Amino acid sequence: MNDRQDPYAQQQVHGYDAYGQPVYRPDAPERVYDQYGQPAQRSREPRQQAEQEWIPRQAGPSAPDFALDSASASASSPASASAPPRIPEPRPAAAPAPAGDYRAEQFSFLEEPDEDSQDVIDWLKFSESRTERRDGRRRRGRNRLAALAVVLGLVVAGGITWLLLSAGGDEGAAPAAGGAQQRDVIVVHLRQTTGGVSSTALLVDNGTAHRATALLLPNALAVAQEGGGATTLGGSVQDAGTGGTRDALNALLGSGIKGSWRLDTPYLENLVELVGGITVDTNTTVPGAEPGERPLVDRGAGRRLGGREAVAYAVYRAPGEGQERQLARFGQVMRAVLGKMSGDAGTATGTVESLAQIPDPSLSTRQLGASLAHLAERARQGSYETRVLPVRPDGTLAGPAADSVVREVLGGTVRAPGRDAPPRVSVKNATGGAPAGGSARVTLVNGGFTYVDAGAAKAPRKASAVLYADDGRAGEAKEVARTLGLPEGAVRKGEGAAGADVTVVLGQDYKG
Repeated sequence: MNDRQDPYAQQQVHGYDAYGQPVYRPDAPERVYDQYGQPAQRSREPRQQAEQEWIPRQAGPSAPDFALDSASASASSPASASAPPRIPEPRPAAAPAPAGDYRAEQFSFLEEPDEDSQDVIDWLKFSESRTERRDGRRRRGRNRLAALAVVLGLVVAGGITWLLLSAGGDEGAAPAAGGAQQRDVIVVHLRQTTGGVSSTALLVDNGTAHRATALLLPNALAVAQEGGGATTLGGSVQDAGTGGTRDALNALLGSGIKGSWRLDTPYLENLVELVGGITVDTNTTVPGAEPGERPLVDRGAGRRLGGREAVAYAVYRAPGEGQERQLARFGQVMRAVLGKMSGDAGTATGTVESLAQIPDPSLSTRQLGASLAHLAERARQGSYETRVLPVRPDGTLAGPAADSVVREVLGGTVRAPGRDAPPRVSVKNATGGAPAGGSARVTLVNGGFTYVDAGAAKAPRKASAVLYADDGRAGEAKEVARTLGLPEGAVRKGEGAAGADVTVVLGQDYKG
């Protein structure tokens, strides 16, 4: 035993409290403790046995168990064997032990919380969550790969289908059925401010065949007029205006015109200036306004035309020259203008707005700009052509040739009104006198027929003729003959005027 005496040896100590502190009692016998804090007379064997049998726990020390162990240790000492058991009483104000006299290793039998087990649990949880995240990433990756494969398959299939369809589209575009193709059709009327003479063209954008056509219509073309009867295209533009003319053309050609563009010559001049002028291979010389003035337009290739020169060239018609030549010049100017316009709908619309013209109710400025932009794109790509509708001098369509043009360009055939509509009767005056045509018109309109003026024949003929091409119209042909006072023998089957149900050639036997 250490010779140094415990400073608390003079105090009366008996047992320990629940927290391992010595309990001092004044009436307890004086005791001396060794360096381990045990009574000097106590044997060390119980302590050694306790240290050998002690097993650390997962949880922290339990205060009651520790108190029981302390009490058992005290009871096993010789001094306490003869003394009756006592319950330790806590001291209200026990003096703290000096820091230098007690060390932590003296109480090494106290249990400390074991953090290793919690670390193991946390590591297991972390490993499990990391494995789950890795498996989730693998599943998502497989799902993405499967979705990507499906999308790629659809894209490849769609591309192959598109290639197959487009490969045959260019070759079969021309002979394809007209009704199956998508067309955008507007009619443009170039009107001269002096004299009221007009030039008409149908601007057709075929979105299916990716081409555009300007179909020029001669003014002599016979069209129906409102209230019955017929008139020429030029007369309809002057009398019925853009709306009535559009309806008449749709009824005759089945063209599906969506709107009209009235382009007076001052507006054409401004349009040419807005696009910066045009270049045209001119086919004639346009003389000056006054005798002796230099020509406004010289004949030749690659002529540069401003607004004034372009208008003069588009409307010029030499003496004795047919209108087809003048229409061809109008078509040249329109193509050159479209070739200088922008293919962007917004920019083209801005150009049209700059003209400050009054738009037709059937075609707004924005719609016109969009149509012209498409046509401009076709013109720059070389997918633009100009054609003339074949018309006979009497104003009727030139049979199969006209039917072919209408079918290819407009996507239909020259059509007459339905069975329930009044029959269309084309009348050509071959009597040698002008009044006969007017009389026949009044008689037929009063009889409930639609009159179509086919003009006058070059030479008179003696006998009249009433022709029908469709057997279903034979009865109507006989009714027409009776209405005009012609003999029934004048009725026979034969080729008639295009777009008419019955064709009448008035001879000198007509007494109208």
